[in-house]
Amino acid sequence: MSAPHVAILMAVRNGARHLPAQLDSIAGQEHTNWTLIVSDDGSRDGSSEIISGFAQRGHRVICLDGPQQGAGANFLSLVRRMQGHVPATSWLAFADQDDVWLPDRLSRGIASLEGIAGPALYCSRTWITDERLEHRRISLPRPRPLGFRNALVQNVAAGNTILLNPAGARLASAAAPEAGRVIMHDWWIYQLMSGAGAQLVHDDRPSLLYRQHAGNEIGANDGAGAKLSRLGQLLAGHYRQWNGVNVAALSASAHRLTPENRALLAGFAAVRRAPFWRRPGALWRLGLYRQSRASTAVLWLAAMLGRL
Repeated sequence: MSAPHVAILMAVRNGARHLPAQLDSIAGQEHTNWTLIVSDDGSRDGSSEIISGFAQRGHRVICLDGPQQGAGANFLSLVRRMQGHVPATSWLAFADQDDVWLPDRLSRGIASLEGIAGPALYCSRTWITDERLEHRRISLPRPRPLGFRNALVQNVAAGNTILLNPAGARLASAAAPEAGRVIMHDWWIYQLMSGAGAQLVHDDRPSLLYRQHAGNEIGANDGAGAKLSRLGQLLAGHYRQWNGVNVAALSASAHRLTPENRALLAGFAAVRRAPFWRRPGALWRLGLYRQSRASTAVLWLAAMLGRL
């Protein structure tokens, strides 16, 4: 049998400084049957020329224009537009413009999901680095199971590590036109896949170097400063706004969720509207959770303060 084909979706905006290293790491993958589909959000720094040069070296590259509405919208536009550019049986991976993939980023994910007929999602931990790819530290573990009760309230499937099998790719492609706006493409994918009953595989071994620099749209959320920032966003109401967008996007694809998870989504929406005195019991019955006790406590705080 021929090796599975992987569609690699990359959203680009002014990424010239780090693009060459990422493209080289894609070219160096153990799994070689892939097509890179790039959506450029109006770069003015030579990014398009770098990508064109990569294609001229014999690599399979498709270049599209982005919607210029942020990284989440750009990635979602790629999911919507990928059909027709790649085989219907393609696997689906996502690439950030400034990371560096380990050589087995694709092959390890394919091996983890191979043989699963229904939708399936693979993701992994990462090596978090500085701008020079130095001072590595491993990203946070995922001690609790991945699932819809987690996905509704926390994004733990790092988009730069996600790989979907063909059934998962078809599900994402079919649901993408329904979603409208999303906060983060990877959170939406985690919610959609888990809600639809997909098999979820989290690899405890890092699959890439996650470069941290001043231009990161969303950085690693593993330090004390980042956690305080998240708490500030919660108190300011940003978390509630994000959940509102997520609920709307998922509700548009509710027919794709399992009956149990449709009920969970409806229950979550109801908790967000409930008066103060009803929230604790309603939230408890839903059984929602985040990956750590402290983070779950913040979830309850958000519910009590009306910031859910």
